[in-house]
Amino acid sequence: MRISKITVATATSAVLALSVAACSSGSGGTQAEKTPSEAASSASGPQFAGKTLKVWRLGAPNEVFEKYMNDLNGKFEQQTGAKVELTWVPWPDSQKKWTAALASGEGPDVTEFGNDQVSAWVAQEALADITEVAKSTADFQQIPQNLWGYETIDGKIYAVPWGGGTRAVLYRKDWFSELKIEEPKTWDELIAAAKKIQKEKGSDVDGLAFNGGSDANMSLSPFVWSAGGDFAAFEGGKWVGKLTDPAFKEGFQFYTDLVAKEGVSGKSRLNLNSIEIAQRFAAGKVGMFVTGGWDIASIEEQSKGKIKADQMAFFSIPNKEGTGPAPAFQGGNDIAVWKDTENPELAAEYVKLAAGQEFGGRYAKENGLLPLYPDALAEYANDPAQKAFAETFKVAKGFPADPQWAEANDTKAVLQNAARAVIKGEKDVDAALTAANKELEEILNQQ
Repeated sequence: MRISKITVATATSAVLALSVAACSSGSGGTQAEKTPSEAASSASGPQFAGKTLKVWRLGAPNEVFEKYMNDLNGKFEQQTGAKVELTWVPWPDSQKKWTAALASGEGPDVTEFGNDQVSAWVAQEALADITEVAKSTADFQQIPQNLWGYETIDGKIYAVPWGGGTRAVLYRKDWFSELKIEEPKTWDELIAAAKKIQKEKGSDVDGLAFNGGSDANMSLSPFVWSAGGDFAAFEGGKWVGKLTDPAFKEGFQFYTDLVAKEGVSGKSRLNLNSIEIAQRFAAGKVGMFVTGGWDIASIEEQSKGKIKADQMAFFSIPNKEGTGPAPAFQGGNDIAVWKDTENPELAAEYVKLAAGQEFGGRYAKENGLLPLYPDALAEYANDPAQKAFAETFKVAKGFPADPQWAEANDTKAVLQNAARAVIKGEKDVDAALTAANKELEEILNQQ
């Protein structure tokens, strides 16, 4: 199934009159035959006693994440009588995991997604339509309508926003203080800070770690967008690649030069993703890298207390002009119901609890994401520790809203391969981007 367009859901004037908890389950149709939207009206706690719901969470568990899931799952069991079978799926493995689940029919009931991945999995008919669940849940009506763009496809809702996200530079605050480095406000200052870190901490330390792994475009895109470039545009009924435009080339050149010319990150580490870079950061081998707020807790735990939270901080990636933050990815994570679930009613109840104000707010805060509920977001923006994300979120942008973007970004690694070819000296920038642009267009325009 080809997704023709992605549209933002129309704002509702009032919450639908449907009361999920009060409706009876005798409306016809077996549980397996009902969609989550239809089944939500018949949910009641006692009927789920003895059932088990399979939930997939993305990332690696740490003490904070595990406490959150224990609290959420405990409340869910208390309300429904059902137990949760929780599986943690590392981000780099997620595409393969979902693909295998779709092929085998052995998938989850509920799964977490990156919001930019939703359209690709809807195109493969992997997600259930939860439009009525979304529209009939009072808490969800408080999430601003502009934040439902990735989740709403051809007027139907397939996921619920769980937490907003963008990227900033995580740095060793203690090293900056020790070496008398100010937070960089320009690209030149960013390179200078990285070189000073390397000079003082050793050549095996990456001053600013280069991300060439599965989430590389999260780190590349701020430089491209800041220079005025973009990845692709939908023109004349098809996707037209923009990788050969001068503005894209400028941002791409700067990013590859971090390794090829400036040497602030090692050439032997061109395939590392943010999870692997965070592990090196925890080992004292990285001074700065682009990531999200969630890594603070993970790094503190991985370092076994050698690097504490107050030794780390974030600053916005500076824009080309040095006048403020560069645009970073306007992302976030969603929660969705897998279409093959045998427990659509139960899955709908889990989504409502997990993404509601109580646990949705906690999810965002404890994962280093931006909360989606207005009051919580306003409070978050006033937190000095989160200022970089709040400021960056104002100018954040998105990748091409096409179901095939995940293939170009993750599976085929179009830009990652181009960057490695340039850094290794196998191709010049023009040749690498010309080839990448052709491949990107082919992928995005697949029927």
